[in-house]
Amino acid sequence: MAEKRKFAKKYCKYSAMKIEYIDYKNTDLLKISMSERGKIMPRRLTGTSKRFQEQVENAIKRARHMALVPYIVDTKNLTDSAYSKK
Repeated sequence: MAEKRKFAKKYCKYSAMKIEYIDYKNTDLLKISMSERGKIMPRRLTGTSKRFQEQVENAIKRARHMALVPYIVDTKNLTDSAYSKK
């Protein structure tokens, strides 16, 4: 017999929150799909649907360009939050 899954099924957090459009100005929403070092998390890890993943990528890139989200994070201070307000 096939073994049961030992992990929960991934789901799209954005469709669960019933969000229509992901805006680049909403940095709290963008942090869901970013790693602690500021990288965009892939779909296979987050479970985001294709439609929302494309919106997230565009929004993060726009937010980086507008300097709302950092391009890179100082790796020396990884104990601090990457997005902490100083």
